[in-house]
Amino acid sequence: MSAFAGIIAAVTRHRGVAACLVVAEEDGIVVDGTAQIGVNTNAFAALTASLYRKAGRAGNAAGFGGVTFFELEAEEGRVFAAGKGGLLLVAVAEPRVNVGLLRVELLRGAGAM
Repeated sequence: MSAFAGIIAAVTRHRGVAACLVVAEEDGIVVDGTAQIGVNTNAFAALTASLYRKAGRAGNAAGFGGVTFFELEAEEGRVFAAGKGGLLLVAVAEPRVNVGLLRVELLRGAGAM
């Protein structure tokens, strides 16, 4: 059992979550995680880490400081990321997911990493 197993299980327990990954923020490499069939975790992780870093730069440029939580809403799903200490806790979810509860879980999990 990995050090992140409990965090990943807490996130994937939410209805509508298709994947939960722990990703290195700097290069997008998957450290740990689980995903349903059909989710290309390696490409997804790298692209999400890149978006998170760019959101952080935008936040700093606006004078808001670094990003703590990132959400992308698309036509057929949502992507969430919360980071701490160079790691991101990333979730892929269906549009019907309870955003508030998942956000709380991701921030809690990121804080425990």
